[in-house]
Amino acid sequence: MLRIHVSGWDLSKVRMATGPDALWETILSFHRLRDRRASTVFGKWRAEARPRLNGEVRLLSAVVPPHGYFPDFLTPSQEGIAEPMDFAAGMEALRDTPPERLQAELAVLGAQGAAGGRGAARRPVRPVALDTLGEGRAEPLGRLIGALRAYHRAAVEPYWPHIQARIEADRAVRGRALLDGGADELLASLPPVIRWRAPVLEADYPVDRELHLNGRGLLLQPSFFCRGTPVVYRDPLLPPVLVYPVTHTAAPVFAEPGPWLGRLLGNTRSTVLKVIGDGCTTSELARRAGVSLASASQHASVLREAGLVHTLRHGSSVLHTLTPLGGSLLRGGAPLAVS
Repeated sequence: MLRIHVSGWDLSKVRMATGPDALWETILSFHRLRDRRASTVFGKWRAEARPRLNGEVRLLSAVVPPHGYFPDFLTPSQEGIAEPMDFAAGMEALRDTPPERLQAELAVLGAQGAAGGRGAARRPVRPVALDTLGEGRAEPLGRLIGALRAYHRAAVEPYWPHIQARIEADRAVRGRALLDGGADELLASLPPVIRWRAPVLEADYPVDRELHLNGRGLLLQPSFFCRGTPVVYRDPLLPPVLVYPVTHTAAPVFAEPGPWLGRLLGNTRSTVLKVIGDGCTTSELARRAGVSLASASQHASVLREAGLVHTLRHGSSVLHTLTPLGGSLLRGGAPLAVS
C-alpha cells in the first residue's frame, strides 16, 4: 500500500501535468513490451514494435528490470518546467545526472533493494553493464542514452498521437472534477486503484510506502503505458509525482479505422464531431448540437465505433473527446503534432 500524506497546503498545490511525459512513457512502455497481459490494449503495439528493435533491448534490460525498482534518474523531474520535456530535453537532463547519483541509484538496482522501492523483492542480480555505467563515465552513459533514443524512436514515437489523445481525454475528466469540486474532487476522481481518504491518498502498491509531501504539493501525471498500479520516485527528496494509469476502453487502442466511416456522412454528425472537439458530456452534446439526448448518444456511439471519439465515465456522466483520427478529420486531414 502506498500512502501519500497531504496537508492543507499540499492540497492547494496539487496540479495536473499538461501532457504526457516522454521519459515516463518510454520507460513504462519497456515494461509493457515484456508483459504478455492486456493484449487487447497493447497486443497490436507489441506486435508492431518488437520487429523494429535491435540491440538496445539488452542494455535497457540491465537498468529497467521487468518488475520492481528502476533508477529515478531515468525519468528526470519536471519540477519548475512549464511544459513537459520532450524526449530530446529529457535525454539532456539524463546526461547531466551527477555521477554520485548514478552510482547510488545503480547500487540500489544492483542489489535489488526493492524494500521501499517500486516493486517486490527479487533475487539479487548485477549485470556487468551496471558496473561500467555506475562509474559515471561519458561513454557508458552515452550508450544508454543511445539505446533509449533508438527504443523511443521505434516503440513510442510512432504512437505519440494516440498517447497524447488518451492523456488529453484523462485530463478532460480530471479538469471537470477540479472545476466541479476543487482539489478534493480531483483526487477523488482518480482511477479506482487510488483512493482519496483525506488527508491521505492511498494507492495499491507492491510494497508498503509512506510519502510525506511536507508542503511540496503533488504533480499528477497520467500515463498511457502505466498499468495496474501507480508509480512514484523511490527517493523521497525528489519533487513528488504520482504517475497513474489512464483508463483504456475495451476496443484495441491502435485499431485501424473500419467500415463504420461510411456511416459518418451527414451534416448532423459533422456538427456532433465539431461539438465533441472541445470535450463534452452527452447532455452537453445534445444541447449544443440541437439534438435529443438519445440522438446525441447514438451519434457518439457511431463516432466511437469509427475510432474518432474516446468516451470515459465521469461520475454519473460520460465525457467524449476526440481521438487522433477524429482530430485529423475535423481539421481536414491535417495530422496531429508529434513531440
